[in-house]
Amino acid sequence: MLLGRLYVRFNKSSRAMLYSTIGMKRIVVLLILLTSFVGKGQQSVARQWNEVLLNAIRMDFARPTVHARNLYHTAVLMYDAWAIFDSAAETIFLGKEYGGYNCRFEGIPQPQDRDAARQEIINYAVYRLLRHRFENSPGAEASIGNFTTLFQSNGYDIEFTSTDYGNGSYAALGNYLGEQMIAFGLQDGANEQLEYGNVFYEPSNPPLVLAEYQDPTDIDPNRWQPLSFDLFVDQSGNIVPLAIPSFLSPEWGSVVPFDLNTSSISIKNNGFDSYLYYDIPQPPLIQNSTSVGIDDPYKWHFALVAAWSAHLDPNDPTEMDISPASLGNVNINDYPSSFEEYKAFYDFRDGGDVGKGHEINPNTNLPYAPQIVKRSDYARVLAEFWADGPDSETPPGHWFTILNYVSDHPEINKKFGGVGREINDLEWDVKAYLILGGAMHDAAIAAWGIKGYYDYIRPISAIRYMAGKGQSTDPDLPSFAPHGIPLIPGLIEVIDASDPLAGSEGENINKIKIYTWKGPDYIDDPQTDTAGVGWILGTEWWPYQRGTFVTPPFAGYVSGHSTFSRAAAEVLTLLTGDPFFPGGMGTFDIDANEFLVFEEGPTENLTLQWATYRDASDQTSLSRIWGGIHPPIDDIPGRLIGDHVGKQSFAKAQELFIGKALETFKENAKAIIFPLPFQQQMNIATDFRGKCNVRLYGLDGRLALSKNLELNSLITEINLSSIISGLYVFLVTDANNNIIHQQKVVKN
Repeated sequence: MLLGRLYVRFNKSSRAMLYSTIGMKRIVVLLILLTSFVGKGQQSVARQWNEVLLNAIRMDFARPTVHARNLYHTAVLMYDAWAIFDSAAETIFLGKEYGGYNCRFEGIPQPQDRDAARQEIINYAVYRLLRHRFENSPGAEASIGNFTTLFQSNGYDIEFTSTDYGNGSYAALGNYLGEQMIAFGLQDGANEQLEYGNVFYEPSNPPLVLAEYQDPTDIDPNRWQPLSFDLFVDQSGNIVPLAIPSFLSPEWGSVVPFDLNTSSISIKNNGFDSYLYYDIPQPPLIQNSTSVGIDDPYKWHFALVAAWSAHLDPNDPTEMDISPASLGNVNINDYPSSFEEYKAFYDFRDGGDVGKGHEINPNTNLPYAPQIVKRSDYARVLAEFWADGPDSETPPGHWFTILNYVSDHPEINKKFGGVGREINDLEWDVKAYLILGGAMHDAAIAAWGIKGYYDYIRPISAIRYMAGKGQSTDPDLPSFAPHGIPLIPGLIEVIDASDPLAGSEGENINKIKIYTWKGPDYIDDPQTDTAGVGWILGTEWWPYQRGTFVTPPFAGYVSGHSTFSRAAAEVLTLLTGDPFFPGGMGTFDIDANEFLVFEEGPTENLTLQWATYRDASDQTSLSRIWGGIHPPIDDIPGRLIGDHVGKQSFAKAQELFIGKALETFKENAKAIIFPLPFQQQMNIATDFRGKCNVRLYGLDGRLALSKNLELNSLITEINLSSIISGLYVFLVTDANNNIIHQQKVVKN
């Protein structure tokens, strides 16, 4: 079971309390906190603060961008507190100019007990930052109480607020570091001082009033439409009456990143300046079809969402194998780029993608056991599990729970990149959190910059709009309209006079009907009811979501879930040195009729299973289509951006971990090292003659070998039999410590 989710997944009746009152929600979260502190003595201080931060996120407004930033900034504080006492690692913020902010640092004496000093700095720094960041949260009282409980239980004094570390006080240094991050955050482009509000963005379309089924056609069908609720409950369970939620973070592209390439940024204007790190093509805009509307990419993408919503009927007997034997294992080279490739990649009628699964579990060398379940149970569970609601730590936080699950797994080897020596829990956690936090932060900046610029419509608006216009398949049939929805027999049809939907006075004749999940109108008691699937008016189509939430309050293109998840999958793959979960499979158990929140289900027990981190990521993306949140066109660009962001975050962190050793490297140093990979010995061929020093650094920054040599011939043999297998940085310097050569090498 995914242990990280045990803190937040209760049975159905317990989670339903989150909808009743805010006060009851606080009680639930206090129970969560008590659970998270169990076994605290076995966790690093970094892990303790990560858990309490995730709990605070669950009680705050569901803001993926804001919380990706909170997770990252907290990780920076914890990493820098660790790195200042490491011989190889370089800080990222403390003592550096970062994002136009100079965090000055005059140095502090090396402690006799480095671990104790690191813990002291981390506790004070993170406590100060989180108290500030969550002081206006709807769960502020509980969250700040939880921060204080953890801080004091670790033995520290909340009354000590000095930032004067000149006398060697590690507590004061922690306060200073937290204070500096607070100051940095007030000028990093997030508009924190105004509660992350929008400065320039204005929606193009009027709100869609969900309490009534009005004419949905008076909008720009290519642009995002706000939703108007009588009662809005965000993904963290926070209740907002009479609400029209604003577009979250359309200007987020201007926030200071971890390692996005600012030299390649493109600034485009669609009503305001948008900062785009990935200049991807615009999504398909609706075409004026003269016939066969399904040939319009816009109409195909959104019609597919409607088609997949027909899979959500618990009475549908269709079964599928949801084990890694049949699902996953999609290569990035298989991702579509053209419209024809999209149609081949996604199964329009039956759901899913081209993934064929894995032949064997590489950990056991045995085939994965099949798991046959109802497709409707699988699709409904996916939509709920990956939506991260209502007890949401948001998608970035969800991947932190998965990282923590991996770190806790009995089969994990805490070797950075899967090679070299095993490192202790604190070093593992601060490094892992920095990489994942940096990737989640950069994924948010990259994705929301695109969202703000393209301002692309969501399925609830697009499908209702097209259905309101009519059908675009056959000019000789009733209700033909160039912007109409394509007709698909058995899925999208025109209502005739004999149809039960025709109306008592025939008012719906020639309108569009869709065979789909029928929506919240058909659920009176979520403890016992299911909406089921059937024919409804197309203008009344709903995503598979709560009626008090419906769709996230921001544009669709590109998918944040796809971007976050693929970035996280790449981080976990590189961090562990293995694309597979420990043991060859990650799992999460689902209890029958206890998991789904806004309707009854699933009908039977099942277990979500993923062979690889990328399989989990790809499943996340598919879940958003089944959930009615994204069409495929939102998905693939997000996956591709996330792939790049995750790898780039890992590479940046590698440089930091050995930064002190690399800071004087010369790009033009020349030598030839062979054989590579090496086993017991290595040869260096260079024109340099004289005394030199050879050093090998592990990718965790540790010095594995230092040897003085005399290079008097063209080729010199170096005995490295004492070095364990792994990936290293090989460094050769002359007598004056000038770099002769540096290179990454591998020992088998």
